Amino acid sequence: MTWLVYACISAVAAALTAILAKIGVEGVPSTLATAFRTVIVGLFAWLMVAGLGEHHAIASVSRRSWLFLALSGVATGISWLAYFRALQIGAASRVAPIDKLSLPLTIVLAAVWLGEPVGWRVALGVALMTAGALITIICWSAIGMSSLSGCAGP
Repeated sequence: MTWLVYACISAVAAALTAILAKIGVEGVPSTLATAFRTVIVGLFAWLMVAGLGEHHAIASVSRRSWLFLALSGVATGISWLAYFRALQIGAASRVAPIDKLSLPLTIVLAAVWLGEPVGWRVALGVALMTAGALITIICWSAIGMSSLSGCAGP
């Protein structure tokens, strides 16, 4: 499969995650829900490692890679804890767009830290993604947190 197929699978799974997590976190402390989800993700990932025979590569992973994978794990944990708490107290339809600000932020960080090129089309896409999330936030603030309708007025 190509990277695009995997990216599409990721997008669909992430969308399902938001909805399933919103339902699952109801009446459950958000940190407990995150911990449970993390165990499931870990078990699933290790089953995939074993099933694909990738466990043989453990000894050849560099210290640098382990360090950055560990730091990524910490960032993932922070993200998941904050995401589950946001889902617990907010509407999934409002939390998800704000969470997806990670997309333009990732592009900016990839350009700055990794030296990945950003042409005008990518920059425009980043601007549109950011604008979409900001419009969601502004509309949500304008109509009040208890309403799920769209922005009213001009």
